[in-house]
This record gives sequence, structure tokens and C-alpha cells, in this order.
Amino acid sequence: MATPHINAPEGAFAKIVLMPGDPLRAKFISDNFLDNAQLVTSVRNVLGFTGTYHDQPVSVMASGMGMPSIGIYSHELFKFYDVENIIRIGSAGSYTERLKVGDVVLASSAYSQSSFAQVHNGETSHELFPSEHINEVILAKAKELGIDCCSCKVLSSDVFYGGPASEPWQETRKRTGVDCVEMESFALFHNARVMGKGAACLLTISDSLVDGTSMDAEQRQSSFRNMMKLALEAAGSL
Repeated sequence: MATPHINAPEGAFAKIVLMPGDPLRAKFISDNFLDNAQLVTSVRNVLGFTGTYHDQPVSVMASGMGMPSIGIYSHELFKFYDVENIIRIGSAGSYTERLKVGDVVLASSAYSQSSFAQVHNGETSHELFPSEHINEVILAKAKELGIDCCSCKVLSSDVFYGGPASEPWQETRKRTGVDCVEMESFALFHNARVMGKGAACLLTISDSLVDGTSMDAEQRQSSFRNMMKLALEAAGSL
């Protein structure tokens, strides 16, 4: 069943989908971690693949950047392709000294001032939550694999480049208690809750607003192996 944004046939996706933002990161995961992977969708070059990991069916598909984009793709996967769980795997900017570039973070909640959820169905809360069970599985797998994974409150922002009216990140941290910033998980958590599905968000710190360190675009594609392996191992237990 093709949709306006996904040209995969019915049954092309596994029950669990890992969602990086970047299509090339989706391809990297498919090429390096999945067995017998097949390209199942390529509309607008937003690539999606399905294969197996330790003999378990797993799909990986890009979400694009921002809440409107992941909102479209997660909605269509949940509603039209019978996907049960989506784990976002992305990058984040650190707001605290304790989160260094390369650290793996699990979102315990997502705070946002976006109107996404309110416009969708009148939701007025600025803080939304992932699926408790998926987070428990991820943390257990992290311990089993010896991967340090810190649970943190994340900020989902609509704005990457702040203008004159933007609140300084230091003030945002003080006001909200967030530890890092990304741009998608709030919308994913909202769609999952509305549709009775599961969602979680794993992030790798790609840059620090505290000390100015950062990864380049090529490093972001290939340097997130701990996060990718953790997500795949958790997927096999869901």
C-alpha cells in the first residue's frame, strides 16, 4: 500500500523501525548491520530498508529533519504499514558538561514549545514521554553490552539557527531542565501515543554547546556505532 511519501508495498516493513534523520545513515545501517537487506522505499530519496538482525526482521528508514517530517513518516508507518514500534536514532547537542561528544543518550522525555501536538489534536502539554517498556529494554541491553547510556530530558526544537528573539540555550536549560537538544522526538512520541504504538529516542551527542566541540557530517554518518548496535539489539527483544 503506497502512500504519498512511501512507495513500499504492503508488508514491506518489519514491526519495528529504526529512524535516523539522514537517508545516508539509514543506508549505512542497512549495509553494515542488516542481513539480506532490501530497499523498500525511496520517495524523495528518503530511503527505507528491511532486513534481519540476528534473524529478527528489522527495518530502518530515514525521518528527515524536524517534527513535521518525522510526523509524516511515523504516522504513515504506524497507520498504513502496521509498524508497532519506532526507535529514533539521531544526534543531539549537549547543554551540560557531563554529556560529551560521542556519549549515548536515551530520552526520558521530550520538552518542546512546538505547536505540532496542539494543532494535531489539541494536546497542550509541552512535555511528552516515550514508551516505558521500550526504554526499559534499551537500558537493560545497554547494561548487557557494556554501553554507557544516560537517560536525559531532551529539548525538541523547531529552530536550528536562532534569531534575535531566541532564548539563550543557558536560559532554556535553567527553565526546562533539559540536558540536550534535537528536533524530532516530541512529534514521534505524540504520534505513538495518539495511535497506541511504541516509540523511543536514542541519541549520540554530536556537538557540545558548552565547550564548542563537534563532529563533522561524515563522522555523524558513521561514528554512531554504539547507538546503532544498542538500538538493533533492543529491537530484537521487542
